[in-house]
Amino acid sequence: MGNVSKQPADVYEMIVRAIDAGLYRPGDRLVESELAERFGVSRTPVREALQRLETQSLLERDGRSLIVATLDHDQMAELYVVRRELEGLAARLAARHATSEEVAVLREMVAADNRLIEDPVALSRANRRFHKQIHLASHNRYLVQQLDLVYRTMALMASTSLAAEGRGQVAQEEHEGIVAAIAARDEEAAEKAVRAHISDAFMTRLRRDADAREQQGG
Repeated sequence: MGNVSKQPADVYEMIVRAIDAGLYRPGDRLVESELAERFGVSRTPVREALQRLETQSLLERDGRSLIVATLDHDQMAELYVVRRELEGLAARLAARHATSEEVAVLREMVAADNRLIEDPVALSRANRRFHKQIHLASHNRYLVQQLDLVYRTMALMASTSLAAEGRGQVAQEEHEGIVAAIAARDEEAAEKAVRAHISDAFMTRLRRDADAREQQGG
């Protein structure tokens, strides 16, 4: 009885988490009845959750069906531009507003994540947690909401840039620099470090995509 009464917002979050975890990949078809059965809910909240996801462009139409959206090159570039700007602002505000406890947690995260460098999938999850902590340390709820939407859209990317050779180590070193700037209350340095970090990730992804096209003969 408890599961059947779940609200559309709950179902929405469950579907988003499933996409983020790779249970549903770009191009996969989402069927209302199958989702209701998987999550143990009625079809009405599933239908409403799917409509919300379509409105946010996380799903797209394929005839009469809804499929997980695929980001083309231009969409990916646009997403990284927005991400770089918003993350830079979050880092600047974190340098201004973060408590000493929040800075300490960021340092702990970097130290723990250094042990995951050889595991891109785990490091990718840890990377999101690290960036989320910076978002929260900005102490700006509206900025956090916008970044949450950006990261949900990033789930539509088929792979992580951290899987590229050497990128995990470099990203961790960049994280250390970001935390150092936040701890020093250097707003300009924190923003600059994050913007450079996002740009490096974007360039890494562009190189990986170019290599993939070459291998496919494209």
